[in-house]
Amino acid sequence: MRAFAELYAELDATTSSNAKLAAMQRYFTQAAPEDAAWAVYFLSGGRPRQLVPVRLLHELAVTHSGLSPWLFEESYQAVGDLAETISLILPEAPHVSTDGLTAWVENKLLPLRGESPDVLTRQLPELWSQLDRTSLMVCIKLITGSFRVGVSKLLVTRALASMAQLDSKRVAQRLVGYTDLSNRPSAASYLKLIAAESADEHAQRGGQPYPFFLAHALSQPVEQFDALLGPASDWQVEWKWDGIRAQVVKRAGQLWVWSRGEELVTERFPELGNLLHGLPDGTVIDGEIVVWKSAQPDTDDAFNPHSPTAPAVQPFALLQQRIGRKTLSKKMLNDIPVVILAYDLLEWAGEDWRNQLQAQRRVQLEQVIARCNHPALLASPLLTGDDWFDLARQREASRRLGVEGMMLKARDARYGVGRTKDVGVWWKWKVDPFSVDAVLIYAQRGHGRRASLFSDYTFAVWDGPPDASERTLVPFAKAYSGLTDAEMRQVDSIVRKTTVEKFGPVSSVKPSLVFELGFEGIALSKRHKSGIAVRFPRMLRWRQDKTVDEADHLGTLQDLLA
Repeated sequence: MRAFAELYAELDATTSSNAKLAAMQRYFTQAAPEDAAWAVYFLSGGRPRQLVPVRLLHELAVTHSGLSPWLFEESYQAVGDLAETISLILPEAPHVSTDGLTAWVENKLLPLRGESPDVLTRQLPELWSQLDRTSLMVCIKLITGSFRVGVSKLLVTRALASMAQLDSKRVAQRLVGYTDLSNRPSAASYLKLIAAESADEHAQRGGQPYPFFLAHALSQPVEQFDALLGPASDWQVEWKWDGIRAQVVKRAGQLWVWSRGEELVTERFPELGNLLHGLPDGTVIDGEIVVWKSAQPDTDDAFNPHSPTAPAVQPFALLQQRIGRKTLSKKMLNDIPVVILAYDLLEWAGEDWRNQLQAQRRVQLEQVIARCNHPALLASPLLTGDDWFDLARQREASRRLGVEGMMLKARDARYGVGRTKDVGVWWKWKVDPFSVDAVLIYAQRGHGRRASLFSDYTFAVWDGPPDASERTLVPFAKAYSGLTDAEMRQVDSIVRKTTVEKFGPVSSVKPSLVFELGFEGIALSKRHKSGIAVRFPRMLRWRQDKTVDEADHLGTLQDLLA
């Protein structure tokens, strides 16, 4: 555990990618394979579910530190991180355990889940007394499921590839699915990650998907597209769907559905599981899971699910109702049916097709879908236009159709790994976000490097128009991103001067600041006082040119909803 904690401290202390790479390479070179397996899991974003209730951790920290509860809370708010706070206030450990990361995770931490408070009250202090401060902080982060450190999965991949002298794309492919909750890291799984390449590796993939190819954001004006991209005829154009990116894998008589987050979601979408009998072995399809309801046509023509104007895709908020449900009732399956809108073929007849041209993969994909002939598998419609300006006019219908804009895929592109351009490129040409002017009414300190700043904000709009006799500010969104460091320090200063009341870590401030908030989606919500929920809110700019009275009202949000 101590070696992994020291690695964490090294990674946390630098912003240099080269320094982080060197630190990870040193660790992986020296660590036992079973410890390296868990280290890869945690560094790549794997997090077991919370093992101990946070409330109990608070109580134990107060008891064993000798601090008053109010002083512990003040310390927590000042530090901004629960694990770091506890590690700082507890007495220094009399001795340090020499057990490795695997022994700690598998023998001491994972068994804590489900234990009674009485047992945890006895066991946790005994475990904590075996750890130095850094190891204790890492231990508590693992217990709470909040372990994060400033490395990307790509950086972990590069460290392993460099150490093992492998192509990083090969390591990236082996890592797919490694952090799924159903996976238990082991010495064997780690040694497979760094093993020399073999001719039969593809045949041993089982249900493992491929690394997802990701798109780059395209924000230039359409007038520059010809110079930047060439003619529109060189590109395959589709709608950008607002759903869950997924791969459907059919091999050896079994079918798996993987999300882009590398989570196995087959059981959550039984409609897609039924593709088992329609797809041949050795098929992997990339696409988007969406809620799809066949709309009643306005004419006598039969409804065409492949029509780019068919209003069949439902809002993401509906799909959210199915995400995370362990059991799906018959009513939910009937009311919120899903399909996968397929847009790429990654494997066919057991062969890796990612090096085939985009246009060739699309032709074969359409043939696969036609042969399967299953209502849960549809081809993502292709869009055509005379030029970029024609496509831009079509893109204006995105909001009405429930899509986020367009995807542009070079017809001669191969299917890459991650957000790269070495084998071709995909662009996401998104529509501008929804936006409203809102008032900051609550603030809370951030975490990590923002622990000393009020950086997490709650925003409100008026419950009536400007000419209403009486108006009240109604909260509707929280946001913490979009400001520069300098702007955040300015806002922090104003929050401190205008705080009128405190509710634990939350400060209620005198309404004086107006911000333009951007968000990707909007939906009705019974859980929010405003009756509206927004998706991915962030601050677009600080409207210092506007007064609080000039902020938007609920009617503005309702118009956007309509």
